[in-house]
Amino acid sequence: MNMPDFEQLTECYKALGDQTRLQILSFLKEGERCVCELVQILNITQPAVSRHMRKLKNAKLVKERRSGQWVFYSLDGSIYPFFEKIVDSLPDSSEEIEKLNICDSGISCNS
Repeated sequence: MNMPDFEQLTECYKALGDQTRLQILSFLKEGERCVCELVQILNITQPAVSRHMRKLKNAKLVKERRSGQWVFYSLDGSIYPFFEKIVDSLPDSSEEIEKLNICDSGISCNS
């Protein structure tokens, strides 16, 4: 495994220094999520979610998978030996995810 350099570590710590991005990581801890799900659960605009996801992706904390017009994100962070401990320390978001799953929100992004 390649260790991150100072520049990559700086990007990582900057990305982790934002409450919304930490919430996103907490949601991703529960499994892969589509941008539309993150918009719904965070109650922010799609462009705002996309900006946060770009920061997390550039910091190599998340990875993306495209399926048609939809983009799905999951945790990555494999270059950081400490990333698993950070994710484990995040508050549990399973209750918010469950509300999203049972809510009739009209979300129709299928993986």
